Amino acid sequence: MPGEDGGMATRLARVSIFALNLLLPPRCLGCGRLIEEQGTLCAPCWKGLTFIAAPFCVRCGYPFEFEAGEELLCPACLREPPGWDRARSVFRYDDASRGLILAFKYADRTDAARTFAAWLLRAGRELIEDADLIVPVPLHWTRLFARRYNQAALLGSALAKLSGKPMDPGVLVRKRRTPSQRGLDRNERRSNVRKAFAVPARQAGKLADKGIVLIDDVLTTGATAGSCAAALLRAGARSVDVLTLARTVLPRS
Repeated sequence: MPGEDGGMATRLARVSIFALNLLLPPRCLGCGRLIEEQGTLCAPCWKGLTFIAAPFCVRCGYPFEFEAGEELLCPACLREPPGWDRARSVFRYDDASRGLILAFKYADRTDAARTFAAWLLRAGRELIEDADLIVPVPLHWTRLFARRYNQAALLGSALAKLSGKPMDPGVLVRKRRTPSQRGLDRNERRSNVRKAFAVPARQAGKLADKGIVLIDDVLTTGATAGSCAAALLRAGARSVDVLTLARTVLPRS
């Protein structure tokens, strides 16, 4: 009977999870300590994260310390609007979240992608609902060869499965290998990634009048996102929103 088949499938799934937990005990995505469930955080790591919620700048997602009215822009966006439409992030990039990001990016914690994608879906639901296509920020092929995976593409793929929106990692490429952005100021970062990204001519048709959600791990000054957005918009995209796991939050006057 259909009900019996469904019950058997559920029991088999539970047995499989139990067996997997015996072979590979669940560990916190942040600190690595043993926990009860795969793909989650221990209580101290969870409490350490500062999740970003309203009120925030409607353009770049910068969090405000107090409610200041709807549709409010931060001083930076008033002074110089970014090259993309909207940006949202899950949590602040700080001492508590840095290890989580770096482990995912460099230490093969690719098992975190599904959990992170669920967080991205909650933080950027409005952006995703308005989007036609998910596009990850690409790595240069030499870095992809050395690292073996692109963390933004893993996030994008997991997010596509959860949201039902298509992802295409081939519509945007990094033309040149840029030096690390670490330690550079805003202007140096912009110069470093200027015209570093492009849409291959054979891919441009996929972007015509499409709303894009650009996926990356961290939003810092927005230089990389801006350079990617410029390339996508030149190729015919209607709009580009940015969705990241984390963002730096520095004091703004």
